[in-house]
Amino acid sequence: MHRSHTLAIDQGTHMTRALLFDDTGQAVATFTQKIALYPRSPTEVEQNPDEILSSVRQVIAEARRYAQKHALMINRAGLATQRSSVLAWDRKTGQALSPVLSWQDRRAAAWLSSFAPYAQAIAQRTGLRLSPHYGVSKLQWLRQTLSSVIRAEQQSRLALGPLASFLLHHVLEEAPFVIDHANAARTLLWNLTDCDWDPWLMQLFGIPPSILPLCCPVRYEYGHLAGYGIPLTAVNGDQSAALFAATTLAESRILVNIGTGAFILQPTGKTLYRHPRLLSGIADSHAAQTSYTLEGTVNNAGSALDWAGVHWHIPDVYQQLEQGLMTIHEPPLFINSISGLGSPWWSEGSQPQLTDLEGNALVSAPSVHILVAVTESILFLIQANLEALTETGNGHQHLVISGGLAQSDALCQKLANLSGLTVHRPVLVEATARGIAWLAAGKPADWPVLQETCFWPCRESDAQDSGLNGRYRRFLAILEKKIKDKGDFDRSE
Repeated sequence: MHRSHTLAIDQGTHMTRALLFDDTGQAVATFTQKIALYPRSPTEVEQNPDEILSSVRQVIAEARRYAQKHALMINRAGLATQRSSVLAWDRKTGQALSPVLSWQDRRAAAWLSSFAPYAQAIAQRTGLRLSPHYGVSKLQWLRQTLSSVIRAEQQSRLALGPLASFLLHHVLEEAPFVIDHANAARTLLWNLTDCDWDPWLMQLFGIPPSILPLCCPVRYEYGHLAGYGIPLTAVNGDQSAALFAATTLAESRILVNIGTGAFILQPTGKTLYRHPRLLSGIADSHAAQTSYTLEGTVNNAGSALDWAGVHWHIPDVYQQLEQGLMTIHEPPLFINSISGLGSPWWSEGSQPQLTDLEGNALVSAPSVHILVAVTESILFLIQANLEALTETGNGHQHLVISGGLAQSDALCQKLANLSGLTVHRPVLVEATARGIAWLAAGKPADWPVLQETCFWPCRESDAQDSGLNGRYRRFLAILEKKIKDKGDFDRSE
């Protein structure tokens, strides 16, 4: 008898992955396809929708060929995608009418700022801040700017929405016009308690409901993969799917997922918490049941290291990084505001800058010192969000770390020393894929909790990090002074 397998499709900012998981929750094969990111300007970041779609189809086909070769049965599939990336397409032909505007794209920030008087009401409905990283300002920019989009709307052919909706339309036999709750929740148009598009928000922002996809629960019978007949039974955002990598959601555990950006998520179960400086979101939904999260967002993690490599002409960034983290004891500071500041500041921030501990600008420094400074800035922004999470009163026992940068042992130890918490890294650091696989499989109770290859307790006496906390406090002081001088604190607080 063929054993049951689940296909997990993880469509991320720089890569599309497909992983096959057996009925014990073990990954048996992985297939990857890189995709390009096109930064047109500091505020305009795009991707090619046809390239992304082709990459998804390719990894599905490779997984299917592997399964046939090894006589494996794929019984269901799940899809996780980058959140807050949006596009427009022709509902009748399926043709993309725009590039994908990345979650990093902020081109319509000025338009969105005009809604500042409604920020508190918007946050109450959506759980989000009034940030251009979320979908609505980009969706409206497409409607108002691109002639192909304007023409399609005039002809009642326009489809507008998150990237996940476009992919579902193309990879499923049924070609539905649908979107899951988690991705819909990142548009600033979705009501967190009603679990549907919010009429007041649509009217406020001028987005007609007819051009938006139908909202469906995270776990839902979406259709069948075209050409294969495999049921797609779960769709989620990448970060919220990653919460389920260990199968169970313990509220004492915080997930820190460090990829292109960094995301700090705490599951809150059926309780919808509100926090003045963090986000509320959807972890999972099925029929009438919904579970929630509190989330902190760091806009630049791996992308900050990539930016530094280009800006300072540093070759082999990641090859140099680990040794630098272990040997450089007194790096400078890096004000990491490349794509603006996420939580808990919600500010455009000043220009990214290398400084000394007094905040004086540095033109340059040895390459490895710069890389350590950039990496520490990522950890400092994560720590600021961890401190905000403590305001909920929930006890935090340890952190679970995942994502590409989580593979650095030295980074894990620095995070433990800075946070005062034990950092655990599972065997499978690609948490999104296992999380969406578990959801698609129906949350089976017999999938074992992920083994943790290693963990890092806090070592406050660590000689290498003796000045880490002091640099963190100086980083906060310099950052907040720059924000104050620029005058762009979030007015909605």
